[in-house]
Amino acid sequence: MAGGCSFCTFWQRAAGPREQRLLGLLSYGLVALGAVSALLLRFIPMPYGRYSSRRFGWLLPARPAWLLQELPALIVPLALSACIPSWRLPNAVLLLCFVLHYVNRALIFPFLIRQGKPTPFFTFLLALLFCIYNGYLQGRSLSTYAEYPSDWLKHPCFIAGFLGWLIGMVINIHSDHILRNLRKPGETGYKIPRGGMFEYVSGANFFGEILEWLGFALACCTIESLAFALCTLFILSSRAKQHHQWYLEKFEDYPKNRKIVIPFVY
Repeated sequence: MAGGCSFCTFWQRAAGPREQRLLGLLSYGLVALGAVSALLLRFIPMPYGRYSSRRFGWLLPARPAWLLQELPALIVPLALSACIPSWRLPNAVLLLCFVLHYVNRALIFPFLIRQGKPTPFFTFLLALLFCIYNGYLQGRSLSTYAEYPSDWLKHPCFIAGFLGWLIGMVINIHSDHILRNLRKPGETGYKIPRGGMFEYVSGANFFGEILEWLGFALACCTIESLAFALCTLFILSSRAKQHHQWYLEKFEDYPKNRKIVIPFVY
């Protein structure tokens, strides 16, 4: 109990203009991180899944690695929110949107993986640090600094953003379901994903997540949420391009009308 009180006391004392400026700097850093990562991914495939390699550290089992690397993005915001004596409804709803995504990614998705490729330690470490970083950024912003009018949940920005978040999350989950079920039990090798948004783009799961966080940013209207959305856009667009090129080289009959990650556009 004393430990919990000490934890909350620390964060209550840390709140103020100095930490708010820090969150702003971390937001700019997140955008820069996304841009640099996107540039690097043009030359070096992200070492995970089909691109896994021992060159990036020893290989970890896919399921526990995924669970552990995503978990901080769930735990950190929840821990920070526990220190708030009274919640404003818009802040609680918005933070719940963020948390629900990571309930799926950390507590549900790993246990649906049938036989995932091992994860290099370097990739695991980067994902872990990112989730700690972004978990603090979004959790602290929404629990302490973001201010909304009492009727924000009726505002067009929130409504449009929430719908974008919800539709994006549904597309992301459905696309992951398609990918998991490409192979029947006992089958090996790769297949062309079909159905859902895969009829339009090679990176349907990435498109769903990009839409999800762009919607979240619109619903939040904070620099922290916008930075996360832009970082996601930069990184996942580059990863989708890698996948698209891989599909084109792997399958002669790959649908030529499919775009990379944005339907009918890119």
